[in-house]
Amino acid sequence: MIDSIKHVAITGGTHGNELTGVYLIKHWLSSPNEVKRDSFSTELHFANPAANKEVRRYIDQDLNRQFNLQDLKNPELKGCEQQRAKSLNEILGPKEDPRVDFIIDMHTTTANMGMSIIFNANDPLIIGMAFYIKQKMPHANLFYEPSDRLQDNFLTSMGRLSGLLIEVGPIAQGLLNHEIYSETHTAVMHALDYIEKTNSGQTIALPKQMAGYQFIEKIPLPENTEGDITAMVHPNLQNKDYHAIKPGDPLFITLSGETIPYEGDTTVYGAFINEAAYYDQNIGLSFMEKVDIILADNDQ
Repeated sequence: MIDSIKHVAITGGTHGNELTGVYLIKHWLSSPNEVKRDSFSTELHFANPAANKEVRRYIDQDLNRQFNLQDLKNPELKGCEQQRAKSLNEILGPKEDPRVDFIIDMHTTTANMGMSIIFNANDPLIIGMAFYIKQKMPHANLFYEPSDRLQDNFLTSMGRLSGLLIEVGPIAQGLLNHEIYSETHTAVMHALDYIEKTNSGQTIALPKQMAGYQFIEKIPLPENTEGDITAMVHPNLQNKDYHAIKPGDPLFITLSGETIPYEGDTTVYGAFINEAAYYDQNIGLSFMEKVDIILADNDQ
């Protein structure tokens, strides 16, 4: 049987310039009945208030890379986000035995990824929730990357059963857009409804498998020896998240107009294409593979 969920946390502003989650948290704090369900409690958290205040992705380092167990226990890590991660560990955790069962973390992207449901746990409840949201929102993309919860560095890994990251775009950093706001709101409502239904033992008709995407690697933008970018995402690839990239397809274009093709020997799929937030590391996109995600028997 799926474990009952009693405590859910919804977080926004993990990246301080992604305002959709921040303002949804503000909205729900003033309208708590929207996120209230009978079978579990829901709490709301601004994940990174310091970065929110300055409308910056982060102050010292990306908060959504600070939650693996070793880092949380390392007293030498004293940056703003590293300290905030430790505070969240006290609020939601401790990570080894979390107080909170499940976390829904809201994000936006400058890339043309539409509605993306990102989950890292191979758990029937989480996979079932992702499938349920996609049933309700067929345009959603499933982004699956299983990992060990204690070693996972995402905020969602602070939940006892891990969690779900809702990523919606494209939207510029530091802006609100009603379509993005509404899409995120709708996905969160479906996630909460799914938990309520599973807690109450309702049978939910779900397929045994759905197509999705699994992360392969991040692809850097070409650089010179000084670390300056020498090429950008090719216009044929721009805004083509989740589209196939075949061997020989244009990948980048140099400042002088020379095309750099994809030199791999297998078809891959792009995600976070030309994501503005990744320019701090000169990352151009991520390569994904298309996979069938299997929903194991959960005895619902």
